[in-house]
Amino acid sequence: MLESLQTAAPRVDGSPFSSRLRTFAGNKAALVGLVILLIFVILAVFAPLLTSQDPTGQNLAAAFQPPSAKHWLGTDDLGRDILARIMYGGRYTLLIGLVAVSIATIIGVPLGLISGYLGGVTDTIIQRITDIMLSFNPFLLALMLVAVFGAGAKSVTIAAGIGVIPQFIRLARGQALSIREEVYVEAAVAFGEKPMAILRRHVMRNSLAPIIVYATLNIGLTILVAAGLGFLGLGVQPPAPEWGTMLGEARSYIFHASYQMTFPGLAIFLAVLSFNLLGDGLRDAVDPSLRD
Repeated sequence: MLESLQTAAPRVDGSPFSSRLRTFAGNKAALVGLVILLIFVILAVFAPLLTSQDPTGQNLAAAFQPPSAKHWLGTDDLGRDILARIMYGGRYTLLIGLVAVSIATIIGVPLGLISGYLGGVTDTIIQRITDIMLSFNPFLLALMLVAVFGAGAKSVTIAAGIGVIPQFIRLARGQALSIREEVYVEAAVAFGEKPMAILRRHVMRNSLAPIIVYATLNIGLTILVAAGLGFLGLGVQPPAPEWGTMLGEARSYIFHASYQMTFPGLAIFLAVLSFNLLGDGLRDAVDPSLRD
């Protein structure tokens, strides 16, 4: 009896989740991306415990100091510690990327699923609006929106999120067009399930994996958009230590204090790289057929 129960019990090791987790863990590039991201998160969250430097406190007597034992990454034109500003700036940059993609996902995915599943006039209207939005580069679209909403962290977050909504609409629509032809969806229709119930229970549930992967990859894109707006002076406003804003403030000193731009730029590069590597790893784990 005990042996039969043991035989009938499901094996956790053989579950799809465990298989995907092993695939992800075997991807060295994805693990590197995860480690880089964790480092940035730890530095941002525990910045007050890891440094005693004030990221916004000015000390003109210590301005333009190159990297040293006291200031590991040097100081800027106002004597502020660059390492402390990068650590605290991670809070702005990472949060903007995460919230912006959340906005795009919450708005774009339902619209795309409805467009793809219902079709007809609904699909035509949504797709024409999407075509108009796609005619703009995400950065240019965000730039236009910031010009309307005004500069600031909230405006940049909303603008960066709206800038990538059309990509999520197209992705979700493609998933809906594929899934609505599946047998289990046809069976649900035959049993009289309402369209919205089918969308929620079947179409959305089976579209989550590629959407999560795409959202991870797009966090890097929204970080670049936010950093670009900050560089132009339209993003998070000084003295807040956002990485793109730091680049914009340091561009006047690129020739005689290049480290002021080097380290914030490197932080942006590594953050975007981490999300790209992480997204690629998730993609391979979710759909092994996409592996090179």
